[in-house]
Amino acid sequence: MTETVGAGTAAGRNKKKAANGLSVQRVFTTEGVHPYDEVAWEKRDVVMTNWRDGSVNFEQRGVEFPEFWSVNATNIVTSKYFRGAVGTDQRESSLKQLIDRVVGTYVKAAAAHGYFAGAADLEIFEHELTWMLLHQVFSFNSPVWFNVGTSSKQQVSACFILSVDDTMESILNWYREEGLIFKGGSGAGLNLSRIRSSKELLSSGGTASGPVSFMRGADASAGTIKSGGATRRAAKMVVLDVDHPDIEEFVATKAREEEKIKVLRDAGFDMDLSGADISSVQYQNANNSVRVSDEFMQSVETGTDFGLRARLTGEVIERTDAKKLFRSVAKAAWECADPGLQYDGTINDWHTCPESGRITASNPCSEYMHLDNSSCNLASLNLLKFVSADGTFDAPLFAKAVEFVITAMDVSICFADFPTEPIAETTRKFRQLGIGYANLGALLMALGHAYDSEGGRALAGAITSLMTGVSYRRSAELAGVVGPYEGYARNAEAHQRVMRKHAAANELIRTYHENDKAVRALASQEWQRGVELGTRHGWRNAQASVLAPTGTIGFMMDCDTTGIEPDFSLVKFKKLVGGGSMQIVNQTVPRALRALGYQDEQVEAIVEYVAQHGHVIDAPGLRPEHYEVFDCAVGERSIAPMGHVRMMAAVQPFISGAISKTVNMPEAATVEDVEEIYFQGWKLGLKALAIYRDNCKVGQPLSTAKKKEAEAGTEPEKVVEYRPVRRRLPKKRPSQTVSFTVGGAEGYLHAGSYPDDGLGEIFVKLGKQGSTLAGVMDAFSMSISVGLQHGIPLEFYVSKFSNLRFEPAGMTDDPDIRIATSVMDYLFRRLALDYLPYEKRSQLGIFTADERSAEVEQNYGGGMDLEALRTSVDSSPAAAREEKRESEAADDAHSTAELMELHLGKAADAPLCMTCGTKMRPAGSCYACEGCGATSGCS
Repeated sequence: MTETVGAGTAAGRNKKKAANGLSVQRVFTTEGVHPYDEVAWEKRDVVMTNWRDGSVNFEQRGVEFPEFWSVNATNIVTSKYFRGAVGTDQRESSLKQLIDRVVGTYVKAAAAHGYFAGAADLEIFEHELTWMLLHQVFSFNSPVWFNVGTSSKQQVSACFILSVDDTMESILNWYREEGLIFKGGSGAGLNLSRIRSSKELLSSGGTASGPVSFMRGADASAGTIKSGGATRRAAKMVVLDVDHPDIEEFVATKAREEEKIKVLRDAGFDMDLSGADISSVQYQNANNSVRVSDEFMQSVETGTDFGLRARLTGEVIERTDAKKLFRSVAKAAWECADPGLQYDGTINDWHTCPESGRITASNPCSEYMHLDNSSCNLASLNLLKFVSADGTFDAPLFAKAVEFVITAMDVSICFADFPTEPIAETTRKFRQLGIGYANLGALLMALGHAYDSEGGRALAGAITSLMTGVSYRRSAELAGVVGPYEGYARNAEAHQRVMRKHAAANELIRTYHENDKAVRALASQEWQRGVELGTRHGWRNAQASVLAPTGTIGFMMDCDTTGIEPDFSLVKFKKLVGGGSMQIVNQTVPRALRALGYQDEQVEAIVEYVAQHGHVIDAPGLRPEHYEVFDCAVGERSIAPMGHVRMMAAVQPFISGAISKTVNMPEAATVEDVEEIYFQGWKLGLKALAIYRDNCKVGQPLSTAKKKEAEAGTEPEKVVEYRPVRRRLPKKRPSQTVSFTVGGAEGYLHAGSYPDDGLGEIFVKLGKQGSTLAGVMDAFSMSISVGLQHGIPLEFYVSKFSNLRFEPAGMTDDPDIRIATSVMDYLFRRLALDYLPYEKRSQLGIFTADERSAEVEQNYGGGMDLEALRTSVDSSPAAAREEKRESEAADDAHSTAELMELHLGKAADAPLCMTCGTKMRPAGSCYACEGCGATSGCS
């Protein structure tokens, strides 16, 4: 525990730092023993490759890490966070160097600014931070590891909010500031509602362009910087108020572009997230959110009209049907997952600094919400580290850890650099922090709670309340030592009001078990102490907590789940020391089974079943009433969308900011379902909400044998053929020979088939070839032919060999396949066109020229004015036209997301990692890569 020694004036504190600082006690460490000396260390080689082409993305050998750190955490920390040029003496090679670089900077700043009573307290602070980082108890956000203690600017914040006014100078400055933030590896959000609408006049007499038009320039800038970024993709949020006259245009922007993406995709262009042609469509680099007011939501509820207001005068210039507008928002989100909603009334009702301005926007992932031109640095605790041996959550230990972490976070503002001067000024004046946690889903499962259960929500709410309560109590103690935030005096009454609201919400938590009762009881004490101290001293920080995605840092802490998310799946992809990988059942599963009272023999049998099936349904000995404990984000028993919303509502009253989370919805969900989710989000008091309907973006589900068996109602054991039988071709069989030219190389394809028209053999001859190549092609043709005769489907070979890239490649003389990336690419796409039915070819993305034209005309000819686009597509010689999207999961999975694809029988909508090529998985409202730690913009 800690105590504050003295308060005094600011001048007195500066003169007597040693007498007026915090006095702290050891929690995790032992006096006289350095944390590094308590663990066993080992040297490892980190070699990270792109599994798709085998190229080495990163290599550093002989790095030093504790034995208990996973290979995945080692790889991510070494490649992402070690500083210095690889191969030089300046390159960091040990986790000790990394932690010392960061912690040393924090300790030095704490000493310079008088945070602690004496040298002994500083040493305890240093050792406790070191121990917690070493043992993966918590982690700072990525910019801290990137920048602190280096020669770079000491940028510690991951979240930024900008502002833009209704002037061309301000709009151009928006582009500039956003670019600087993206260049540093962070993301930014802003509200465009001050820009006058396209329905208003300019002072010169002309008509304004409107905010949506200016979004194009910002989107192009973000896309360019993203392409050249060294650390992560650019991430941005664009918000527009619901009463802006251009709101309908804003709502439709991304849905309209998604329709274009589908047209181009069907015509053969590469429209994947990182595809060569995705840059041809707009608005793809931002998350869009509509800021809805209580007035608007009440109009939706009562079915009345709602006024759209001029930006300059505030007068109503148009009235619209609120229900119809709300339906258009839900429909757009149903079509392409944008826009999300931000609930303005709730956000500003919990605002600690309303006298300094309203909260109008958020960072890209919607967890940081505060004043314009401000920033927030984040840190997250690993909740699973606080589970005691007896299966209870150790609330007192958690509270002590929060004390140290929130203190360090505040210290960082003392030495931090910022991308712009307005952001620096606001952040230093209000000192916004964002403490949060990861591994909530794993914690609940380990303790035997279903994610979507009253008990699970009670424990999550109590833990969140304790975290924020301790943070604000420590913030009040810091205010007594080094003073409250500069903007506090003006906002004292409002800040105290919000603290009382948090404390009152804590008392409303309905507890169900001894665990959550104990946590809530301690939280009550902390809120009471915090309010008393804050009333006396003020608070050091205008904001204390958020729930961030915890993408990369979640992997650094070896967390099974990120942020507030449930477990992604019960099976996990694990890298092994010395190379290689294996599929394992999450270690949380056996832990949960033991917590539920199962014996070791039962646990072993159930885990084996889960490893084989990917779910717990019909697992031997598992009682059906316990199935819900193992429900996950995806899989056979996926959590219902309202289960996600209810969990967010359980913790929102105890978060200073908001929650980074996307509510997953099944593909069969309706527009009405989306409306209900968005409406209930408002009713339940959320600050922000976004949804994602499975397969709503360009992405094609994959059929597998399991799925076909289920549809056909056949017995699996009758379908599986363990001993393939070769079906030879008759002596006399039909065949055809096709001559072809690929990139100037001529050849012949001879294909022989069974009398019932199934392909059974191929022979390939290339003109002007040497004896070696001729032998290789003969052997290749023979192996393919034998495989076909043993029952390997032609579509399998097509999926594997089409789109291979090597010379010769280029133009062909085939009107259906105008461009080929190799001879193999041409041969197997030609075979697909000649021997596969349309249904299978459509799954593989292979069509004749006539089929492509007919499909575009049928699907899009009447809905959009795309005739010119279709004509240009049909005549375009671009190589990307003929490149199909991937249509089958790899035989061997390379990430947990790919494992789930194999279990579920269809492809996940998550993008491929731009660094290593593996399938990413959701992390809050972003995506994170298990292979290399790359993220789609989260911290």
